[in-house]
Amino acid sequence: MDSPVEIPFKSFIQLKPEENTALYLQIVFEFIKAIQTGFLPEGTKLPGTRILCKVLAVNRNTLIKAFQDLESQGWIETLPNKGTFILSQQKQKNKTDFMAAKEITAETNIGFSFQHSTILENPTEISNLPYQFNDGMPDLRLMQTDVLARLYVSKLKRRKTFKAYEQIQLRSHLNFKTHFSNYLNLTRGIRISTSNLLTTSSHEIALYLVTKVLIAPGDKVVVASPGYYMSNMTLTNTGAQIISIPVNEDGIDTKRLKEICETSVIRVLYLTSSYHYPTTIPLSAKKRMEVLELANQYGFVILEDDYDFDFHYDNNPVLPLAAFDSNQKVVYIGSFGKSLPSGFSYGFVAAPSEFIKELEKHQNILEPGIDVLKEQVLTEWITEGEVHRLSKKNKKIYKERRDQFISILNEKLNGSITFKIPPRGLAIWVEWLDHFNLITFQKECSDKGLFLPKTILYQTKNLTATRLGFGHLEKEEMEKAISILKECLEIITR
Repeated sequence: MDSPVEIPFKSFIQLKPEENTALYLQIVFEFIKAIQTGFLPEGTKLPGTRILCKVLAVNRNTLIKAFQDLESQGWIETLPNKGTFILSQQKQKNKTDFMAAKEITAETNIGFSFQHSTILENPTEISNLPYQFNDGMPDLRLMQTDVLARLYVSKLKRRKTFKAYEQIQLRSHLNFKTHFSNYLNLTRGIRISTSNLLTTSSHEIALYLVTKVLIAPGDKVVVASPGYYMSNMTLTNTGAQIISIPVNEDGIDTKRLKEICETSVIRVLYLTSSYHYPTTIPLSAKKRMEVLELANQYGFVILEDDYDFDFHYDNNPVLPLAAFDSNQKVVYIGSFGKSLPSGFSYGFVAAPSEFIKELEKHQNILEPGIDVLKEQVLTEWITEGEVHRLSKKNKKIYKERRDQFISILNEKLNGSITFKIPPRGLAIWVEWLDHFNLITFQKECSDKGLFLPKTILYQTKNLTATRLGFGHLEKEEMEKAISILKECLEIITR
């Protein structure tokens, strides 16, 4: 955005004076959330306090107090004779006592006080509009429930399943891990056994457990920019110092990564190597080798997040870095079964066995029970080949949808956008050639019946982009949604 006055603060800074939480704390929470979700990119110049207090309709002393708190936490910096800026993450102050997920006692009238996180706000929005984009989710209408239902009912009818439950639980879980590790070895080219594998109820739980064990407050963690807001929240919640590096046409900037390693001790590099979120750019073969070499040379851990492996469209998918990790520097997390009904998908971690043992200690608190029936059903799903059949069927459908979506984009928005065809995944990274306000664009689309969640909007001084998910849309829905994009673009760029 060219001027700080043009920033539509009221669209993402939502204050509620009627609530019991102090107004200055609400401002602090809302600004941190806006920074984390990308509405206030690093380096953004903020308006003067007199102007901003009029925009937000708050007392200037309240705003100053909030800014003092934000600056003490390391979110903003005030430069004499220049102004106040969103603090560049490369220049962020190294405060070992700073917790990005700073917990503040909330003043309430419920009879007790509690800790309020400034980071873990849920950015998910819900809309009832007839047409909606998301960041790349599968179509619930395509989920195969018949086979799973048959297998699940058959397990319930076998009474022996409920005898000697604890023994069956452990034996069944080991059997599931054996088949699941073999499946991962076959499909992703990694070489693990059951001792190198932890399965969790979700991808998010897997990431949370890994960051809790791997990262301590004050550790330096490198992430790509732009990045995934949910994983960034989880990483920041550990109290780590986040350092961002840019992404170019063949993946993260490895030269910049090396420069950082030469001047700082890096604990973790968080990477979506095969299919970068949100830009969909795969890390090139040359850079993949460079990253592994840098990890070995400087001793940092590569936290590789392969969140979307289920949806690749070629016969030779890009294998994860974990498949080539000879020095045990990669902790590989991913998801399985995104095309299965809710409750049947899994998250997992593949890593050295000693690290897995430590993760299991924490998992026993968060997820103490094993769903024996679910694991037995999925074991049969894998052994009977249903998982491969479903994967093949879905990839064909989603590849057709990707091609249809690209064709419609080219037809209706040619000359207005630029994008690359992704070899996998359920979303297209679209960069707009005109520079316009995405929040204004979002509101215009909403008036026409199309929902664009804020989490798919990316805007900086030099970038106006959206991550458009297509997997949940049929052709007619694509046609209508993109027609609305075209109509609204014409309105705001006149």
